[in-house]
Amino acid sequence: MDGFISELNRDFSPKPEENVFTSIWNEYERVILQSLITSFGLDFLVQDQHGGDVDTIHNVREIGKDPNMRYKNKKNAEAYANREQYDTRKYHQDKRYIEINRKASESKKNGTLEDAYTGKTVARNAKMDLDHVVSAKEIHNDPGRILAGLEGTDLANSENNLKSTDRSINRSMQDKNIEDYLQKWEANRPQRQERINELKIKDSLSDKERKELTKLEKLEQIDPEKMRSENKKARIAYERKLAGTYYTSSKFLKDTTIAMGKRGAEMGLRQAIGFVFIEIWTAVKEEIKSLSSGKNLKDMLEAVAAGVKRGMENAKAKYREFLAKFREGFLAGALASLTTTICNIFFTTAKNLVKCIRQIYASVIQAGKVLLFNPDNLSFGDRMKTTITILATGASVLVGSAVGELMSKTPIATIPEVGPVIVTFCSSLVSGLLSCTLLIFLDRSKFINDIINGLNELSSLNGLQTVVDNYREIADAFERLAAKLESFDIEKFRAETEEYSKIATKIGNAGSEQELNNILHSAYKIFNIKIPWKGDFDSFMGNKSNHLVFE
Repeated sequence: MDGFISELNRDFSPKPEENVFTSIWNEYERVILQSLITSFGLDFLVQDQHGGDVDTIHNVREIGKDPNMRYKNKKNAEAYANREQYDTRKYHQDKRYIEINRKASESKKNGTLEDAYTGKTVARNAKMDLDHVVSAKEIHNDPGRILAGLEGTDLANSENNLKSTDRSINRSMQDKNIEDYLQKWEANRPQRQERINELKIKDSLSDKERKELTKLEKLEQIDPEKMRSENKKARIAYERKLAGTYYTSSKFLKDTTIAMGKRGAEMGLRQAIGFVFIEIWTAVKEEIKSLSSGKNLKDMLEAVAAGVKRGMENAKAKYREFLAKFREGFLAGALASLTTTICNIFFTTAKNLVKCIRQIYASVIQAGKVLLFNPDNLSFGDRMKTTITILATGASVLVGSAVGELMSKTPIATIPEVGPVIVTFCSSLVSGLLSCTLLIFLDRSKFINDIINGLNELSSLNGLQTVVDNYREIADAFERLAAKLESFDIEKFRAETEEYSKIATKIGNAGSEQELNNILHSAYKIFNIKIPWKGDFDSFMGNKSNHLVFE
């Protein structure tokens, strides 16, 4: 009872000529309600946030640009708000800046200094500046840098970020972005060249004109691609430093773990409450349907109350399934939170995308459990059908979410109070109708059923049977073999076969994989069978040099 389709009665076999709503709808109602209640009705339990639940370098830089973006951790917001004011002297009087500038001056005197933005060798008498490729002001006010907890002077005055260039070039750039500067430089180029030619044809120039001509000629020597290349290398080194520091920090790991736990708990609670609601709804419906005609309102209300009580008792009796739903939801929520956080390192995830990621994980985990562990002992074909049905139902919820997203952008969604209700209703309606259509198709399609029956027959031919059946056959084989051995001690034979019989019975009554595992371990001890691995099984199998030895 772990997936949507596993909720259904496996003996149910509707006839095509029967009324759909009487022969099929009742069987699929639980599945549809599961989809709608957990995906829409109980989604208030999971508060998705634009950009996920953890601050990332990418997202904090979007604050102020993206109206929906906010800090997820108040301490990070406070750290940015309380940052020091930018002080240019602090950056240009830093000891590293001074030391790199001294080395550049020595290189210039030796005639080996190259202008980083023109590629030309610098004259010994040229006036040079040491430029912050990524500007010191940009680094100082970068929310990503503050999030990583790094000093601006350390980053701005690294060798990767300090390059020598002509003073005229450096001071014309100021604090402009490199692309903005180059666009303006390219736009002014015709005018600049015209002015250079105009000054060159003059017989004599004033001091002011000579300085202007020198400056214009220096600017004309800029190599845009070289400037872009230096900027790219500096930014790569800068971003690598931020990412390497922040994404390996205890702060980020702590926030990520807390977010995973919180989302896991919310999703687990959502799935578990949804399970209880389904039980209550089913019980209430049965109580009302059992009422005979002529009953008054009091009788109906009493039937509803009795149905609620019986539904709660049913849910309580199925506590294992309740816990299984919580575990599935917890795992789906935790994985969805982790995936969202990783995505937000590179791009911003909107609320709707976060919801889709959650639903995908919820469906994949349920489908994986059915496909890999087969808790309901389904044959191979039915197992494949169950898996496809779970994924199809999850996909229908994604389509419904997409419809809701489109509706939210229409004028209808802006209607006070009513708008959000209409959006949710349309999403739920589309998901419900699509889920029901897919489920009916999978159940009644001759093509699908032929494939399922073929897979079941193939699995039977290949001896692909359930684990319980396999162990029962082993016990029978031991009994037959023992009976053939004439010299075998009959009393001992009876005692051992009785033990085998007991174990086979226990295996047949096992209600979970864990219980089956415990029974088998107990059998190993009773018959003194040596376990073919040492220590923890997962650790043993994780070592490629190990191998199982059956004695």
